[in-house]
Amino acid sequence: MRKDPTGHMNTPAKLGRRKWDLRFLSLARHISLWSKDPSTKVGAVIVDRDKRIISVGYNGFAQKTDDIGERYSNREIKLDMIIHGEINAILFAKQSLVGTTLYTWPFLPCSRCAAIVIQVGIERVVAPVNEDARWEESFKLSQKMFAEAGVTVDLEDKSSVEYLDQLKLGDDSGKDYC
Repeated sequence: MRKDPTGHMNTPAKLGRRKWDLRFLSLARHISLWSKDPSTKVGAVIVDRDKRIISVGYNGFAQKTDDIGERYSNREIKLDMIIHGEINAILFAKQSLVGTTLYTWPFLPCSRCAAIVIQVGIERVVAPVNEDARWEESFKLSQKMFAEAGVTVDLEDKSSVEYLDQLKLGDDSGKDYC
């Protein structure tokens, strides 16, 4: 077993899956940048068992509504209008999501989104470790709900994704580490 630069112990069996997990988290991070929300940019990627991307989403207002800055700057209005990235990814999927994996950035789905994730049959969630105290209680409830429903939750350090981004994603020179 080898330790990667972020401190994870990697067995050969875990290396392949972890490499894909970090790649899809990196993609979720990239998609989060598409959000116009100045305070929280959320990205989501849903992948099937064969590592094929089924859907992506980011947080934003509903289509055909006025997507204007003053709504994003008024927290109360924004929270009433915004669709979370995970929900957008679920809504845009045009097939069953049973047995899929959801990757989210920059943190776990909130408890409201967790209920919907469970309901559509997603079986695994991969997200960075939470660093936002404001959402801590909601994330604890999400993890409890996921555990009760049998949804696997794998948390990654953000530094692991940042390390992967330093490597060339198409290059296997870092294959021993991620």
